[in-house]
Amino acid sequence: MSSTRKIQIALIVVGVGLLAVGGLTLLDDVNPKRYLGLATWLLGALIVHDGIIAPTVFAIVLLFRRASKSVPVVLLLIVQGALVVGSIIVLIVVPEILKKAIGSANATLLPLDYTLNLVLFLAVLAVLTAGAAGAYLALRRQKARSPLTQD
Repeated sequence: MSSTRKIQIALIVVGVGLLAVGGLTLLDDVNPKRYLGLATWLLGALIVHDGIIAPTVFAIVLLFRRASKSVPVVLLLIVQGALVVGSIIVLIVVPEILKKAIGSANATLLPLDYTLNLVLFLAVLAVLTAGAAGAYLALRRQKARSPLTQD
């Protein structure tokens, strides 16, 4: 058996174990009356991931690939990672923004300016992504210019 296969089996065993712990925790800690709401939330997360996030990230990476066949794979991975992180944060923060707009009887429940925080986070993410891409390109250029040395 190859080492790759052993790693795959180990990851599967760990994943199934964590799934079992999660299931037992669910049965032990969550009131059965909340199962329907939890199932609805999980179904919504599945739909948003498979119906919106994954196709959007795929389409953007595909457009990058078609726009320039010479885009290095590492740059695509940097952008793809930023898109995934940004999408997840948007999914987490948008419900808070909507709930704050609706209002709440408890003013301390959502005290922050979530819209501003989301915009700032996405701006920082864009800057970090551009920085990572620039650093990669600079490193790549430097390696291409440096002569090969033999020991």
